[in-house]
Amino acid sequence: MSSQAPARAGRREWMALGLLVLPASLLFMMLTILFLAIPDLAADLRPSGTQTLWILDVYGFLMAGFLVLMGSVADRIGHRNLLMLGAAIFGVVSVLAALTENPAMMIVWRALLGLAAAMQMPATLGLIFTMFLDPRQRGVAIGTWAAGISAGVALGPLLSGLLLEAFSWRATFLVAVPVMAVVAIGAPLLLPRHHGSGGARVDVFSAILLLATLLPFIYGVKSFAAASSALVSTGSVVAGVLFGVWFVLRQLRSPAPLLDVRLFRNRTVSGALVVFILSATGLGGVYLLFTQFLQLVKGLSPIQAGLAILPAALVLIVVATSSPILARRIRPGYVIAAGLAIQVVGYLLFTQIGSATSVGLLIAGFVVLYPAVAPSMALTTDLVVGSVPPEKAGAAGGLASTVNDLGISLGVAIVGSIGAAAYTGRMADSMPRGVPAEAASAAGDNLDGAIAAAGHLPADVGEALLRAAGDAFAGGLNASAATAAGIAAAGAILAAVLLRHVPPTGAATPPAESGPQPATATAKSGPAH
Repeated sequence: MSSQAPARAGRREWMALGLLVLPASLLFMMLTILFLAIPDLAADLRPSGTQTLWILDVYGFLMAGFLVLMGSVADRIGHRNLLMLGAAIFGVVSVLAALTENPAMMIVWRALLGLAAAMQMPATLGLIFTMFLDPRQRGVAIGTWAAGISAGVALGPLLSGLLLEAFSWRATFLVAVPVMAVVAIGAPLLLPRHHGSGGARVDVFSAILLLATLLPFIYGVKSFAAASSALVSTGSVVAGVLFGVWFVLRQLRSPAPLLDVRLFRNRTVSGALVVFILSATGLGGVYLLFTQFLQLVKGLSPIQAGLAILPAALVLIVVATSSPILARRIRPGYVIAAGLAIQVVGYLLFTQIGSATSVGLLIAGFVVLYPAVAPSMALTTDLVVGSVPPEKAGAAGGLASTVNDLGISLGVAIVGSIGAAAYTGRMADSMPRGVPAEAASAAGDNLDGAIAAAGHLPADVGEALLRAAGDAFAGGLNASAATAAGIAAAGAILAAVLLRHVPPTGAATPPAESGPQPATATAKSGPAH
């Protein structure tokens, strides 16, 4: 009888959830917080162009590369222990990064911050599954956790703008210190001990292979977007794929794999992850272009751009926390599919944006688009982790977070590159007369180049160049939004088809599906079955 009525969480557990959402929000906020601060940072540290790229990207690279490994480590040594260790490292390294005067050392500190972030993310999710045994409560808890992550990504530019207005770029690192102090102090008071499975050794070589899979692949895709050497970009992607094949083969042969790839035979796991990555990919590129459009075309300051995003972020929080409740009565696959269908509508609205579109209409369109990603974030994570054995919860949570990080990177690279190509093509056709060849070349590459070039031209020619560049950038955003609409539509169809077998979380448990026995056996206690 106890298996039919698991213990319900009380006030202490809900307070602990607030503590777990805090680092999750901050860690994903750090993916975007430097975007607005990098000009001031570059003026002080004077990094090369390559160093600037690594300062921005190495945090996300290392976070994605180590998430699955740290999920397994958390399963073995205890989620609370790893969370506290990661928080302590993140706080100390944040201070060191804020004090550094050397661009090479800044790359090192950002890499260590990515590693410390990877230590905490799967630990937060594993602790949620430890504390919330009731499927309905757990769905709400994961929805709140996912909403915190999404809000962190959305509010990063707003916080960065506020900090830059009052302090300097160094404050974007120091803001993490009090948050990590609260986590390190509050964890022993609110979080369960969870000793972990101990004993089993971590497959370090598999972790290296996974890192060698993700980093070259993501770097190669980003290089395509930056129009770098085709040979280098292609070689990086191919190298990542080859290392990925090696990683999979090693996991299939290992008696204690770092990541049990056989779990992908479970159609709930595979279906949820495919839908998840499509959802994140569609949003990643359009979100980046939208923030640039607000600042570079509409002329908003960083604070104003952040405030423009705020309404959509607030609606997203409501949708993310409501999605698990809705999934009690409606199949989760259909809830996710509906969210992606609404995203399609939002993207189609963005295909109609022009340089003269009012900021109010832009905000309204983003309110339609951005919150619609919440059902996939809130429900797919629960489906994935709820479909694996409890001792694999940390690794599965790391996998889900890796897919999210990878999807955002792919979106920036693939969808963003389509927007960049559309901008370049439109500028080639609409370059105003009287623009010198050197200025025309800079303006044709990107909108930043057009703005810089316009400042050195006669007023009438500069204004014509800015109008043409604004129209071209709007066209690039239109093209990216159209691409994202297609990706989201595919995700909606796949969610409705691949996840239609998953009943509402309030329904009776159906017969176990075919797949790896350990996963399906334990899935009965999760919300997916």
